[in-house]
Amino acid sequence: MPKSPAHRVRRRPPFFHPVLLRGRRDGWSVARQCGFLVQLYVTGSVSAAAQHVGMSRATAYRLRNRADAEGFAFAWDHVLTPPGTGHTGRPKPDWRKVTDAELIRRAEEGLVQPVIYRGGMVGIRRKPDIPAALRLMRRAAARPICEGATL
Repeated sequence: MPKSPAHRVRRRPPFFHPVLLRGRRDGWSVARQCGFLVQLYVTGSVSAAAQHVGMSRATAYRLRNRADAEGFAFAWDHVLTPPGTGHTGRPKPDWRKVTDAELIRRAEEGLVQPVIYRGGMVGIRRKPDIPAALRLMRRAAARPICEGATL
């Protein structure tokens, strides 16, 4: 029986917040995270995808389980959910628990998405995180201005 093409079995990786780690030559950079998601889309295998980007399966799961890796974990689940089975259930962020510093980081860093062409990654698409910027502006507007402060 012939193998089904990836686009019929899995979904393309969505825009996501990459996990920002310390800059290391052998670590999980943004490009490696995107490359991992592309290979996960193409092969459907965590081990093969991790091996393709030069990492181990254990470090991929360790990265996924980090506290600040909700976006990466969502993209991983999104890729492995077959199309036509309904919405993957994107968890809505609880904005009350997101600090101002985290909102600033999200607004500055933005979202990334790997660009796939003929089964390989040819680039990384970036876009700003508008909801985080708007949430930050709403929080700033809701704060009372101190008396005696000059503008």
